[in-house]
Amino acid sequence: MTTNREIHLASRPQGWPTADNFRLVTSEVPTPGPGQIVVRNRFISVDPYMRGRMNDVKSYVPPFQLDAPLDGGAIGEVVAGEADGVKPGDTVLHGLGWREYALVDAKAARRVDPNLAPVSAYLSVLGMTGLTAYAGLLEVAAMKPGETVFVSGAAGAVGSMVGQIAKLRGAGRVIGSAGSPAKVERLKALGFDAAFNYHDGPVSEQLRAAAPDGVDVYFDNVGGEHLEAAIGAMNLHGRAAICGMIAQYNATEPPAAPRNLALVIGKRLTLRGFLVGDHGHLREQFVQEMAGWLRDGKISYDETVVDGIENAPEAFLGMLRGENLGKMLVRV
Repeated sequence: MTTNREIHLASRPQGWPTADNFRLVTSEVPTPGPGQIVVRNRFISVDPYMRGRMNDVKSYVPPFQLDAPLDGGAIGEVVAGEADGVKPGDTVLHGLGWREYALVDAKAARRVDPNLAPVSAYLSVLGMTGLTAYAGLLEVAAMKPGETVFVSGAAGAVGSMVGQIAKLRGAGRVIGSAGSPAKVERLKALGFDAAFNYHDGPVSEQLRAAAPDGVDVYFDNVGGEHLEAAIGAMNLHGRAAICGMIAQYNATEPPAAPRNLALVIGKRLTLRGFLVGDHGHLREQFVQEMAGWLRDGKISYDETVVDGIENAPEAFLGMLRGENLGKMLVRV
């Protein structure tokens, strides 16, 4: 193959992104230089944090550039180039998704064993998604056995892992919110003690009913009304791991909630934002424990797979609309 297809950012979204913000571009398959490899991507990840990178603002990662390929987690097979520890035929993880072929510095690729698990799992349960859940729950929020845990956006890739890990690590009660009846039923099947559809009524009322004795740990993927409800329900010395705030990623006006931040004082709450990249020291421990849970059938994971690089923008938009169950992936 000499032709490569990639998705470029055509314009910066104002509010909700649309298909017009993306462009499918054809280019030549790159040629590797010293220390470089060419990877034929098999799966790419589309994630909520990417919405923030579409804005031209200073953040913890640089914004996407206009008229250039987007990037993100990807896994594929090395088809050209050779460097220390990497050769053609190897399966590698890297950060240059949104394209069929990627020219990658070999040092920026991580070789994985395709026989240990389906390769897509390295972008979800065994990858950044799983480590985010693991680090946020156990290190950032420091969950202890017997505690009550509330997870917003719990049917998503990270949230569904948080709830299951909490149960495996001895949580007394795990509660999740989701956006449809089918997702609520899936959470119950995954072992959540209670789950509710946030479209069915005020989150604060539904959370109060699901957690009559309060919440000790809140894992936040949504922000807004969910964060306000969690603050209201949290017990003394409760801890919140702030992973994402998808409810306001596409907002053009400041969010109305949370309006009860003063409760943080009296309840002596800890609200801590975190990035998974700060917790790489947990990777080996996480992979070992997660692989054991998977091997023993103690944890399940969902993937929503969209085929074709040309459909990556629609997969991303669908993820923002909540159309995915578990991890949203594009099979290239």
